[in-house]
Amino acid sequence: MKFYKPGIIYVILDILVLSSVFGVVLGWFPLTTQEPFTKYSNFILIFAVLWIVFSYIFKCYKKRQGYFKASTSLFYTTAFVFAVLWLLIQFFFDGIFSERVLLTITIGVFSVRYFILFVYYAYRYAISYDIPTDALEAVPREKAQVIPAEPISDEQYETLISLVKSFAGKKATDFLEETVDLHSGNSRIFFENDINELKLVKNYQYSTFIQLKKLNSMRKVNAMFYQMNAKLADDGILICRFEPKSTWKKNILNKYPKYVSGIIYGFYFFVKRIIPRLFFTRRLYYDITDGKKRIFSKAEVLGRLVYCGFEIVKEKKIDGLNYVIVKRIANPYPLQQRKYGPLIKLSRVGKNGKQFDFYKLRTMHAYSEYLQPYVFEKNNLQEGGKIKRDFRITTLGHFARKYWLDELPMIINFLKGDMKVVGVRPLSQHYFSLYSKELQEKRVKFKPGLLPPFYADMPKTLDEIQQSEMNYLTACETKGVFVTDVRYFFKIVNNILFKGKRSA
Repeated sequence: MKFYKPGIIYVILDILVLSSVFGVVLGWFPLTTQEPFTKYSNFILIFAVLWIVFSYIFKCYKKRQGYFKASTSLFYTTAFVFAVLWLLIQFFFDGIFSERVLLTITIGVFSVRYFILFVYYAYRYAISYDIPTDALEAVPREKAQVIPAEPISDEQYETLISLVKSFAGKKATDFLEETVDLHSGNSRIFFENDINELKLVKNYQYSTFIQLKKLNSMRKVNAMFYQMNAKLADDGILICRFEPKSTWKKNILNKYPKYVSGIIYGFYFFVKRIIPRLFFTRRLYYDITDGKKRIFSKAEVLGRLVYCGFEIVKEKKIDGLNYVIVKRIANPYPLQQRKYGPLIKLSRVGKNGKQFDFYKLRTMHAYSEYLQPYVFEKNNLQEGGKIKRDFRITTLGHFARKYWLDELPMIINFLKGDMKVVGVRPLSQHYFSLYSKELQEKRVKFKPGLLPPFYADMPKTLDEIQQSEMNYLTACETKGVFVTDVRYFFKIVNNILFKGKRSA
């Protein structure tokens, strides 16, 4: 046997498990003795020593081993401890200790330790999926101009068009012919998602990539976008397509009877939208399905494209599928672990212009944070300064926003000292840049607040919102922060509780 340094945390864990099982079995189970702890004190000591010794021998305390090896080590430890103690009871203790107590304690210790082991390795399995390892890291680009190529022949063109029609249909083929030059030797059409094939493409050989395989049938979408970003020439065009969640939902509801369709939709929503978002089921889901028949919201696909360095040029719906045309404008954001839990952190401008992590309940689809400039540009503002028809917000998100449920985690920011009770609304850097220079300078002098002056004045337009905040901040400077906050607090409470005012 080779000696090794045991993981102290594993030894401590075993001591806690042994103590707990001993206490439960001897304290709660009916035994023939009135003083079980006194009678079984030597038994407990021998069991604990044997357990720790055999755990070391069978390398239960060795770090960085796999699940099956750890499980096997635990099984051997349990079997040897039980066998040695059973022999001691038979030949040395002369019936003092009960075999049933030995069996019960052995099963209890094994069950608890195996449960902990299973949960630990299940957690490791789940979190090891987040970052695709075969995506290119963003690197400086040199002479990223397209390498001119000869146009394809008429015969090659006809063969290509025939293949595209059979794969995507006539309407989609007509759209592609109108949008890009398919005769060009600098255009490339993909019918599958093969990352290794993309890696072999020469840099800047193409000015246009067309991915005809639906994104819903791909697993490593970001990895593909990363590769295409790196391979395309500057201002290169990418066209891809997907079935949006809205179309999928409509098809489900129209396919089945009214009362049955809702149940079926709820089941599919849980399986295809909730389970892939939970960290402890995400990897298992994709390992089983291989990323096929995924459900994407429009916001998530567009957000992924922006995240990967593309600018959205045009959207088109054809035969129930959304076609997106984007232009390569920058290197992608660095690949990072992405969490899809209900609690999210957003970067906001705080006092003295410092950025801080702002906590909210998730009300938008994944990757929506990368779409703020795009959505602001494409949509008008409604009353209250919010974006009109914001497709990034989920159905539950609308409900949570209406009743301020999404803002409850801001209490964390209050306890951390990033925010106070009354103050201007914390803004993203993009929205902050839309404000006047004078208001920006006033804003960074004070902490943002849980209750903004918006609820005191109920402004409707962006200009009115800025004026409302300007009045509040000016009052803070002239009359003092405490006096101003108290006056605004009671006005806000009166508007919300007694006048029924709500956020736009």
